[in-house]
Amino acid sequence: MILSCLFVASTILFGSAVSYHRGPLEARDRIAVWRTVIVTHTITTHSPDRTPTKIQGGSTTPIVDLPVQLSTTFPAQTASSNPPDQHSSMAPSPPPPESSPSSSKQVFAHHIVGNTAAYTLADWVDDITQAQAAHLDGFALNIGPQDSYTDTSLANAYTAAEQRNFKLFISFDYLSAGPWSSSQVIQKIKAFADSPAQFKVDGKAFVSTFEGANSAGDWSAIKAAVPIYFVPDWSSVGPGGFSQYLAGVDGAFSWNAWPEGASDMTDVEDKAWKATLGSKAYMMGVSPWFYTSLPQWKKNWIWRGDSLWHDRWQEVLEVQPEFVEVITWNDYGESHYIGPIRSGGIPTGAQRYVDNMPHDSWRTVLPYYIDAYKSGNTTMPNIPKDKLVFWYRINPSKAGSTGGTTGNNPDYQPTVDPADVAQDKIFIDAIVTAPADVTVQIGSNSPTTLRATTAGVNFLVVPFNGQTGDSVTFKIARDGNTVLTATGNGISNGCEQGLVNYNAWVGES
Repeated sequence: MILSCLFVASTILFGSAVSYHRGPLEARDRIAVWRTVIVTHTITTHSPDRTPTKIQGGSTTPIVDLPVQLSTTFPAQTASSNPPDQHSSMAPSPPPPESSPSSSKQVFAHHIVGNTAAYTLADWVDDITQAQAAHLDGFALNIGPQDSYTDTSLANAYTAAEQRNFKLFISFDYLSAGPWSSSQVIQKIKAFADSPAQFKVDGKAFVSTFEGANSAGDWSAIKAAVPIYFVPDWSSVGPGGFSQYLAGVDGAFSWNAWPEGASDMTDVEDKAWKATLGSKAYMMGVSPWFYTSLPQWKKNWIWRGDSLWHDRWQEVLEVQPEFVEVITWNDYGESHYIGPIRSGGIPTGAQRYVDNMPHDSWRTVLPYYIDAYKSGNTTMPNIPKDKLVFWYRINPSKAGSTGGTTGNNPDYQPTVDPADVAQDKIFIDAIVTAPADVTVQIGSNSPTTLRATTAGVNFLVVPFNGQTGDSVTFKIARDGNTVLTATGNGISNGCEQGLVNYNAWVGES
């Protein structure tokens, strides 16, 4: 495989029973009842026990003992074609108007229309332009039945997408404010089915949901009224329970993108979905993070992020689903946004952990992951220049009060100490043109040097080891010469309002 995990440390596999329960997103603070999904199936998984090792690098900088050094690489190619720059204003070639899951894989980002009340047409164009630069094919537009501005936002989104030759489809949210009526669903689909921006498969408008299994019986009438390619998210019933609905759907989307407790994510459930669906399409959920602290809506927990952005894309390459949906573009309240922060969409109470916590740089590595996925993991990326992308929490996990935050959702999962879920580590994608040394230094503490062993994208991990400092500095060196340097946000025991911020700060060189 072109993309592989090279465990520099020895690994031991052990079995653990993991009950997969998942809660959905909610960034709109005016909705008093949060959408909760309880998944009742149990999956047995295996995850690696990553043992300490000392890594020898090529720099004279001192080496420290590391709990983890993973190096995951995309070996670089020597072809002359250059991939689009993630920050370029030029959009990649768009997908054709009608695509077949057997011939054209697609990657979408879940976009919450409920957070776009203040959006102008220019905001939609900007979002779409940035998404295209990251090689995303389209947005899944999450809409609830309660928002007065939904039609205006949808119209602006489709207009912008038509201008940019970008694809959209509607994801009907059945939990934000109760279920949709069949007539409402039909009206919304018909309003945009003929737009050039509407994503279609086999000539039919692609349609999805956020939950709604209790309304599964509505869809036969909906499908009779308007031709659709229907791929719902009914994750609450699990892959086993979903088998009863196979006759009425064209595929399934799984929202289950986070691990439970102090464990890492696996693709066991994704493979179970694939087995259930057979020849029908599977849309796999991928998310970088999860932290919410909105007690007014009974939301105050974390699921492990950390290496999730890296891990989940490895699983996409293994599973090879027909579609991928990134969760999310703009859910600030749950900290898994990869789009730009727009203050009008931040729910009351989330400003403390969202303001000045950008996630844009997570998009920088998306072209490599998406291109590898679409090629069946046979495409070798061209690396035009060295680059670092890095993310970490700005507070150690025990620096302040949890504010009642739990590991796992206490409504239906056994809670664990959030400090066991949130690992005090710095996560790095070193994108290098040739093998190089990567040095990380927290404040004025002793630096740590690791080796990016292969030209391509190398995934590295550095623990805090109890260190704090006003900044975190990064360096790539090759043959003793500094190639680039970068500075990230500091790591501090000083917590805003005395509360640990479990969100990620994401940056790049």
